[in-house]
Amino acid sequence: MTSMKKTAPPLVVAAGGCMLAASLHPLGARAQTTVTLPGLSIEDTADSTPMGDRLLSAASPSATQRTAASLSSPDAASLFRNQPGVSTYSAGGLASLPVLNGMADDRVATVVDGVRIASGCPNHMNPALSFIDPDSVDTATAIAGITPVSMGGDSTGGTIDVERKDPQFARHGKVLVTGHVTGTYRSNGGGYGASGSLTVANDTFSLRYNASYAQAGDYEGGGDAGLVRSTSYLTYNHAVTFGVHKGNHLLALTFGQQDTPHEGFANQYMDMTNNRSTFVNGKYLGTFDWGELEARGYWQREDHAMDFLPDRAKTTHMPMNTNARMAGYSIKATIPLAEGQTLRLGSSFDHSGLNDWWPPVAGSMMMGPDTYHSINNGHRDRLGHFVEWEAAWTPRVTTLLGFRNDLVMMNTGPVSGYSSTMSMMNMANINAANAFNTTDRGRTDVNFDVTALVRWKPRRDLTIEGGYARKTRSPNLYERYAWGRSAMVTSMINWFGDGNGYVGNPDLKPEVANTASITADWHDPDGDRWDLKVQPYYTYTHDYINAYRLASARQFYTLGFANHNAQSYGINGSGNYRLWQNARFGRGEIVANLNWVRGQDLTNGAGLYHQMPTNGSVTLNERWKNWSGRVEMTFVKAKDTVDWVRNEPRTPGYALLGLGGQYHWRYMTLDASIDNVLNQKYELPLGGWSLADYAATGSLRALPGMGRSFNVSLTASF
Repeated sequence: MTSMKKTAPPLVVAAGGCMLAASLHPLGARAQTTVTLPGLSIEDTADSTPMGDRLLSAASPSATQRTAASLSSPDAASLFRNQPGVSTYSAGGLASLPVLNGMADDRVATVVDGVRIASGCPNHMNPALSFIDPDSVDTATAIAGITPVSMGGDSTGGTIDVERKDPQFARHGKVLVTGHVTGTYRSNGGGYGASGSLTVANDTFSLRYNASYAQAGDYEGGGDAGLVRSTSYLTYNHAVTFGVHKGNHLLALTFGQQDTPHEGFANQYMDMTNNRSTFVNGKYLGTFDWGELEARGYWQREDHAMDFLPDRAKTTHMPMNTNARMAGYSIKATIPLAEGQTLRLGSSFDHSGLNDWWPPVAGSMMMGPDTYHSINNGHRDRLGHFVEWEAAWTPRVTTLLGFRNDLVMMNTGPVSGYSSTMSMMNMANINAANAFNTTDRGRTDVNFDVTALVRWKPRRDLTIEGGYARKTRSPNLYERYAWGRSAMVTSMINWFGDGNGYVGNPDLKPEVANTASITADWHDPDGDRWDLKVQPYYTYTHDYINAYRLASARQFYTLGFANHNAQSYGINGSGNYRLWQNARFGRGEIVANLNWVRGQDLTNGAGLYHQMPTNGSVTLNERWKNWSGRVEMTFVKAKDTVDWVRNEPRTPGYALLGLGGQYHWRYMTLDASIDNVLNQKYELPLGGWSLADYAATGSLRALPGMGRSFNVSLTASF
């Protein structure tokens, strides 16, 4: 890359493709290491990453790793594949939920274009990363545990930060017309898709259109696992970005819509039968005499419906509808205080409104004759402020200290069940609704976070980074306000894939997590020949929101939410070594990572739910002229430590072989890969139960992983 000198916000003239800066660090701030990816011809892009976001180093995926991830899946969560400390727990084909160091879902602040998107669904079928396709992503960053307060609060596990490309502009007096088109095919499930972008710009104005399409049928599991029901999907994405750049100021407005007509959820009782999201997102960057200012504002609407897809072999339907409305702002000022010292101040507000109602089913005595109101005009509003001070005391020592306060305000209106007629069938829900409606449902939490980080470089080949964070998370709307009591109703409240049903608790306290971590980074002092990182961490969570058993129904349970104390600890390791680099054989490199985490509920002694067993990967990458290739082995140990309260399944260990390659010539790029080359049979450790198969066959099994798949994509750039 070469730099073009302009006043801030700076513009970077980049040749060759979208940039992925994926950093995973249990200590904190974004160490923005960028890699240029093939497939796009980009004239100018804006890069305004503050110095504080570059404080600590982290493992970043190579272009080969990123291409392999997006080629295998249209899910944006796949961008973090094989990153230290990162795993995902399976949901739909477009909606995996990220797990950072054993903490998942709402414990991870997932931010897309500066927006903290809340899931508007009792099964969390539409998480934040499902609203952006991988082709539109410019940078993807994961920070586990000790997150700078400037990157958000109301989370205990860390932050996922995904950004679209900023507007592109031409040089003065020129007109820029650029874009690309990509087509993809995946053999397992017959998946195929297309994506692309078109930009027209001069040096002041920019207009870009992005679109993507993806669909697949149910996939085949490895070995003799057979068809895995309710794993199909269909989705469309459209976005238009308008940008204005003048002097020290950049303004970007994005208007977009996503339609997902259907998406199967194999480990849930329901499938998504429609999801439409419409959003407006604004971003301003400016530089003044006193420093830099970043301001964002957004509005988003989600309309969501659930029912049964045909392959569940259901003879009746059970429609469930949700609409969510989100709006908010964020403002961050970066102020240089003195040489080597920077102050960041910020304010943000996020409003999330939710209605969740289940229409009556004609002819059903259990699901009628009235509408069931699960969440009625619920809202969750968060007002946050932070101050963060970064100081470089010497060339070898840098510190970061931050404080944050979040005020979380929640409430919901009166609710009602399917019927107001007292009978044995609906007595539990009528009594629960009456009790719920007579109580004061408003709750306000006053939370505060603290982050302290230090970086020390005693030698040219060694960097040591350590820190402490106090992070707080308030319950979500369903954890507090899911009020139903019957087995059928509670089973519809479940984003865990465990087959159980859940009852909310209005008196839940916020979780408070205290995390300490240290990282040792040994690296080649004279270049990039080798690097090794070791990252141990420990977290003690006071008032961890977990579950206890209320009642049983066949193989599953009705569970209530309650505050327990919990601990989690582990170690992440990653490294790379350049094997050769010469004109004859190109560049060969081996990349490896190893992750181990253990979580325990200190109140009931159970293992914490959804803890990934020991896992790792070893990848051999080769680049020679216009060719690149990879051979990858993924290893996962048997899952023996489980949450007995939730009846979490144990899964055997496995090893998967993957192959991939790429060839680039002129304006075309061809990518190909084979996932699970040996068609190994395995079960997903975080997949839960395969409930769609259970509904169709009556046989219960852990969710099988995907079998062998041949994948290919072709990209044309202009």
